[in-house]
Amino acid sequence: VQLQASGGGLVQPGGSLRLSCVASGRTVSSYSMAWFRQASGKGREFVAAIRSSDTTLYAEFAKGRFTISRDKFQTTMYLQMNSLKPEDTADYYCALGEASYLSDVRLARAIEYDFWGQGTQVTVSS
Repeated sequence: VQLQASGGGLVQPGGSLRLSCVASGRTVSSYSMAWFRQASGKGREFVAAIRSSDTTLYAEFAKGRFTISRDKFQTTMYLQMNSLKPEDTADYYCALGEASYLSDVRLARAIEYDFWGQGTQVTVSS
């Protein structure tokens, strides 16, 4: 499986971006997928995840501002980010986990994911 993330860029505070993660080699509907981010000098941080059942989980900072989803063709995952803040500046990574089910605790752990895309940079600045 190869994951290709895109959609990052420079946006002003309060603006929006939509990140995409295209999976090649398999459809994404049968697996849990997630977005993590890593700011300069910091560790990788959970952002949001979606299970094969389409149930979702969000980090506290993402609730109400970010939305994770998959397309109807089940090959692409998205992260719609609204009301962006300077502290959202980071490299954003998509990931896919092959486990049949991940609890909320496991969904938020990077170690549970088997495949990772390259990062797409998001910069929120005026």
